[in-house]
Amino acid sequence: MNRPMRKQDRSLNNEDTVEILRQGEYGVLSMSTPENEGYGVPISYAYAGDAIYFHCATEGAKLDFLRAHPHASFCVVGKTEVLPAKFSTRFESAIVAGTITEASGDDKRKGLLLLVEKYSPDYMKEGKAYIDRAFDTVIVLKMKIESLTGKARK
Repeated sequence: MNRPMRKQDRSLNNEDTVEILRQGEYGVLSMSTPENEGYGVPISYAYAGDAIYFHCATEGAKLDFLRAHPHASFCVVGKTEVLPAKFSTRFESAIVAGTITEASGDDKRKGLLLLVEKYSPDYMKEGKAYIDRAFDTVIVLKMKIESLTGKARK
């Protein structure tokens, strides 16, 4: 969707938007069901330049929906602060749109390593052993970034 942002003065440059993706702890992956209903799920992720990696079980609603409609949106909310006297909120967010595929081989391993590096950087040795044990029991999803927008109220 290439609809222009309503409040252009809140638009972030690419560098600041990427920083929100790098620093985010989790995001919400939004997709469509086969019945064309919206479905969003909070999920951990790893950002890698032109893609975002997620991991999941080998079956479930998320996989069913993405296999039927692989185009999705992913939103990460960074720092927030409620401003009660202004009836507003200070915030920053990044929204990615793209097509999701299932990673395989070296790309799958790359996605899993990126997740370990992000969430367990002090346990890389154990993480690599865990990846070796669990490699065939997980699916790694890769979202190719087709558009990226950032927005903030400072």
